[in-house]
Amino acid sequence: MRMIHYFKTEQLKGMRRLDAFEEGCWVDLVNPTDDEVEDVAALTGMSEEMLKAALDEEETARCERDDGTFLCLLDTPTITDTDDGDTYETIPLAILYNEKCVATVSLRGNAVLGDFIAGRIGAVDPARPVYFMLAFLMGNAKRFLSNLRQIDKKSLRVQAELHRSMKNKELIQLLELENSLVYFSTSLSSATGLYNKLERDPIISGNEEYKDLFDDVVIETRQAMEMCTIYRDILSGTMDAYASVISNNLNIVMKLLAVITLVISIPTLIASFWGMNVAVPFEFIGPWGFWIVVAIAVVVTVVSAVFLIRYSNSIRVRSSRRIRKKRKKGE
Repeated sequence: MRMIHYFKTEQLKGMRRLDAFEEGCWVDLVNPTDDEVEDVAALTGMSEEMLKAALDEEETARCERDDGTFLCLLDTPTITDTDDGDTYETIPLAILYNEKCVATVSLRGNAVLGDFIAGRIGAVDPARPVYFMLAFLMGNAKRFLSNLRQIDKKSLRVQAELHRSMKNKELIQLLELENSLVYFSTSLSSATGLYNKLERDPIISGNEEYKDLFDDVVIETRQAMEMCTIYRDILSGTMDAYASVISNNLNIVMKLLAVITLVISIPTLIASFWGMNVAVPFEFIGPWGFWIVVAIAVVVTVVSAVFLIRYSNSIRVRSSRRIRKKRKKGE
């Protein structure tokens, strides 16, 4: 499968796919091989090292200029279909341009670049590489916002399922969503550092159109960061609440089992004493002695059960009172 595609914008026709490289075009590389990177480097004059920058999943957001080539590397959100549902994560994507062309490199296909190809994001012309880069940054910020809304909706659905039935599957899904928000937050934070450096670039600051578009990118990114922080805090609090509920349910079950064990042990203890091979009370009564022993065991068991239940309830009431007193003191 070919991993290199060439595109060029033409008047009235929009983005058109090319069969071969032309100056002023856009070169899109998706998980390219070493040979493909070498071929593109020879055609575009860009270094192989800069073209391979986005192929490292651990690469951080940055921008640099070297030998007439400008590199902008940042993380983009992606959705991966798995057997357990959609997984949200981020991968690096590099935008490079020089006097010959614009190139994009990523490990997977990108939805924003797909919008470029389909013409859903205005007239994006590779012949204007700075505008091309800023348009991608804007589309990338909006993609973060869209994915964050999807994560929030999915989180609400999973929580609704948990209210009906507490299962490990839903808890694992919430944990995965929380991890996705951590990845998003880290990527957006690194993008902020990248934007601070781009803001000082004279090409952007010296052009009113570029400056206005860049300001919009910063605003969208800050909004995405705020949404990500809010959703992450809510989800983290939700996970803590469910952990407390699970712990409380476990305590209730263990308390019930402890009461049952103590109650059952009482008739067993009485039967053990009366079953010894020695002289015991009620043996002179004959067959009625057995029923007298059973009655004694039942009475002692009932009394013990009532005492244990009332004692546990009194402990719970005293704990609730102490908690309310502490809250009042805190207020």
